[in-house]
Amino acid sequence: MKHCLLLVNLLLCTCFAPLLLAQEGWETVFEKSGFMKTPRYTESMEFFKKFEEQTPYAKMISLGKSPQGRDLNCLIVSKEKAFTPEAAKKTGKPILLVVNGIHSGEIEGKDACMLLLRDILVSKTQEQLLDSVTLLIIPIFSVDGHERFAAFNRINQNGPEEMGWRTTAQNLNLNRDWLKADTPEMQELLTLFTAWDPDFLIDTHTTDGADYQYTVTYGLEKFGNIAPALRDIVNNEFIPYIEKRVPEKGFFIAPYVGFKEGEPKSGLVDGPATPRFSTGYAAARNRIGLLVETHMLKRYKDRVFATKAILEATLEYIHANAQRLIEANKAAELSSVQDFAGMNKAFPVLFKSTGQTTIFHYKGIAYHYDSSIVSGTRKTVYTHEPFEEDIPYYNNVAVTDSVALPYAYLIPREWSLEADRLKLHGVLIKETTKAQKVVVTKYKFHDVKFASGPYEGRQGVTAKYDIFTDTVEIPVGTYVVPTKQNAIRVIAHLLEPKSGDSFLRWGFMNAIFERKEYFEDYVMERVALEMLDKDVNLKKEFEEKLANDPKFRDDPNQRLNFFYERSPYLDKQQNVYPIFRVESEKEFKAVAEISK
Repeated sequence: MKHCLLLVNLLLCTCFAPLLLAQEGWETVFEKSGFMKTPRYTESMEFFKKFEEQTPYAKMISLGKSPQGRDLNCLIVSKEKAFTPEAAKKTGKPILLVVNGIHSGEIEGKDACMLLLRDILVSKTQEQLLDSVTLLIIPIFSVDGHERFAAFNRINQNGPEEMGWRTTAQNLNLNRDWLKADTPEMQELLTLFTAWDPDFLIDTHTTDGADYQYTVTYGLEKFGNIAPALRDIVNNEFIPYIEKRVPEKGFFIAPYVGFKEGEPKSGLVDGPATPRFSTGYAAARNRIGLLVETHMLKRYKDRVFATKAILEATLEYIHANAQRLIEANKAAELSSVQDFAGMNKAFPVLFKSTGQTTIFHYKGIAYHYDSSIVSGTRKTVYTHEPFEEDIPYYNNVAVTDSVALPYAYLIPREWSLEADRLKLHGVLIKETTKAQKVVVTKYKFHDVKFASGPYEGRQGVTAKYDIFTDTVEIPVGTYVVPTKQNAIRVIAHLLEPKSGDSFLRWGFMNAIFERKEYFEDYVMERVALEMLDKDVNLKKEFEEKLANDPKFRDDPNQRLNFFYERSPYLDKQQNVYPIFRVESEKEFKAVAEISK
């Protein structure tokens, strides 16, 4: 009889323990407030920490400190208690990284993850979702921005009652920083990314923009900027799955797109994201990245539960396709190396819409135009009345510029910052152990144009360039970046100046465009006369320019500078890209042999 009572008690504890846990301290601030509030940083971290304290399958780690001194935390969730990258890889399961609060005014993902993890770990109504995946959850990425808490941080957004700010304490936008990695927060996250090598990335947001019926929209790379194996999964499997499954959970869903001429009836426009953004970065790492964008005007309650729905749908897809996802990632890495290393195929760096369209059945909110006494122009007025209409969908793009990649790049040791940033992205870099002469390709820039103002703390630059070959002596300690490695797409985006997210374009190297030595007029007058006397062709070129270029003719400084630029005194390194390309396989092997 005693044994029977013990068995009954054990069964009762097993059956009702999840329910008791749910009732005792597991209600979120979001729920307690009638779905109107989101908790502050400390309260949020306490809730996520409780998963570690009360379940054996979760562990909270700190990636580092924010500029204001807050812990940037990550919750690891694993049925095998695989709380290190090595242990997680041994399970053979895909790793899913979820980043919430990269714009911490857009914070639905944090509250949705609280609810979802409670379903998985506490009530266990969704515990099967953990059978085929290891979870990495960043509760809040922009932790300092999160604590710039106020009711008026998002003018376009309907709740919560108070929320965080879009940017970091240093006023930088983390979702422009994935590739250049200027912020301490991003450097810490990339260290995690490289160590754990996640198989899938989710980045949660709230939209700005037009009014429509969709509660949640998604962004996915599905064009030529992502490897074919992953493009096939996205287009043929994952998009159809979430477009079916999320509505089954109660929410309209659509692609996250813009409007061709600012209004829905002009058509939707879709295209690839550059790697400064999360989904473009995931593609550069040969991974699928899902951008979740809930609609700003929907109730906060609906936005949180819609985010939870798309997270669940993604976990369901991964649960059913775990090994397929891992194999597709490996295929993506292999094809990227085979296609682009050593100038096999040109690497695409710029895309443009072809103008071709398909039909999209759009679920919008009716609107009309009225005159505005405030702005003095036409204003859009939404009526709150739903409508549906077939509209053009501009979702066909073509490559408009590309570049063939070399066997390797050489980075002088004085540009170690760039080498260190590459390492954050998992790029393998060697260093030369002895000096050697090497034939390299160099770029020299012209038509250099600087941005009129700063963007994300940097002054960007655009330039055209000429290509020439040179023999240089590379000293000991030169960084050697072979392209034949999994991170080849990251290497191309950062080191090729044509790339819109290259170090050069972001303004990392603006000093190379500055002249540091100058001529005195009276000295240059003498040197110019000597040059004219010695060089008949130079004299002819000068006289033709005088005859054909009035601005040149009337500008004494331009006339003197004409000779300075053709003199041996000109700085030969000005406007020359300091990173060299090693094109020849023979030269690359020679450099590789003297590198460690």
